[in-house]
Amino acid sequence: MANDTKHYQFPEGFLWGTSTSGPQSEGRVDGDGKGMNNWDYWFSIAPEKFHNQVGPEITSTFYQNYQEDLALLVATGHTIFRSSIQWSRLIPDGKGEVNPKAVAFYRDVFKKIREKGIKLLVNLYHFDLPYVLQAKGGWENKETVWAYERYARICFETFGDLVDSWITFNEPIVPVECGYLNHLHYPCKVDAKVAVQVAYNTQLASSLAVKACHEVNPADKISIVLNLTPAYPRSQTPEDLKAARIAELFQTKSFLDPSVLGVYPKELVHILEKHGLLPDYSQEELAIIKEHRVDFLGVNYYQPLRVQSPKAKPKDDASFTLDYYAEPYDMPGKKINPHRGWEIYEEGIYDIALLIKKDYGNIEWLVTENGMGVEGEEQFRENGFIQDDYRIAFIKDHLIALHQAIEEGANCKGYMLWTFIDCWSWLNAYKNRYGLVELQLETQERIIKKSGYWFKELSQTNGFDK
Repeated sequence: MANDTKHYQFPEGFLWGTSTSGPQSEGRVDGDGKGMNNWDYWFSIAPEKFHNQVGPEITSTFYQNYQEDLALLVATGHTIFRSSIQWSRLIPDGKGEVNPKAVAFYRDVFKKIREKGIKLLVNLYHFDLPYVLQAKGGWENKETVWAYERYARICFETFGDLVDSWITFNEPIVPVECGYLNHLHYPCKVDAKVAVQVAYNTQLASSLAVKACHEVNPADKISIVLNLTPAYPRSQTPEDLKAARIAELFQTKSFLDPSVLGVYPKELVHILEKHGLLPDYSQEELAIIKEHRVDFLGVNYYQPLRVQSPKAKPKDDASFTLDYYAEPYDMPGKKINPHRGWEIYEEGIYDIALLIKKDYGNIEWLVTENGMGVEGEEQFRENGFIQDDYRIAFIKDHLIALHQAIEEGANCKGYMLWTFIDCWSWLNAYKNRYGLVELQLETQERIIKKSGYWFKELSQTNGFDK
């Protein structure tokens, strides 16, 4: 019988690792000086919104256990690691004094990561805003933009000697969609005009951070991490193709174009103008966005976006929603993660790679998140640890698509899984587990899963067979 196994070897120097974030992993302890952020506040007033009423107080106890966790990075083969600084930990009220305990904590963490020979990628913002600023309007208010620019500059000056590369924002479209177009993130508003202003202010803040980074240390590289979700039409009819194109304008290109190209897509601007949704902006601000573009790109990919043309066109005087142009399409026969409910479509990562190559100057980029969430994962425990062959298969299938894109010239430099240790995840808390390492909530014990041992082998050999 013929051997159908194929070997997939990645380019020399290709990076292997995982991503996490401060608010999802650190937790809080008495006397740490951390201020309240938007998630802390929301949990305090509406704990019923969170799965099993588990909030951000404890998370994965990284603040107390980082020495053990960093040793596990080595045990699982990391050559790169991404985390974030919590703005509310470093500057508790968002604009005032720096917390010296936060400086000591982050410097020690970053130093120890570097000592282990692991490349360090640090994100400045992962959905977590100091509540003092949120109470004044948050990202609706340009005061927050300038407070963020100051915070970013402090980070570059305080930690720049230890950080290999920086990230301005993680998935900035998510707070826009979830906080201002749906009741999914605080402040749970549904207001398209405000949503557009929040998106614009976030982009301006990102560009100001790029400017500050290059001023503090011109040799440093800085990126933005975007959840690029290709929009696939139900059919090839002109109506469905238009729906997919416009859905992608809002979901993908609203941050991708200004971050990489320095300008907004003309069609997106036209649509916003048509509906009276243009933000408050100035030519000086647009010049900042144009002149201060990212050096590389982080790409998060989980699932595709399936759309169709609206079944019935809303009235022109109705409040604007994205359904005006595109509606979700539930494609029959799609491949599903049965433990999470999301579609699995590996080809999406290949399509993203070719899009970046074709339309964005083949800018250098990393896969900064990809992963498989599983509810009730303890059912797969055998011989003392979780046998997550499904996660290994998921990673392999996505890497095959990525490998093909790299062979065709895609400028991808690494692959990072979400996540290292099972972490707290916003409203879902610990419902879905993504880690290479299991976290037992009752004891805080860390146990490497089968995928963690496999990931080390993947990293050491820079390839795999399938």
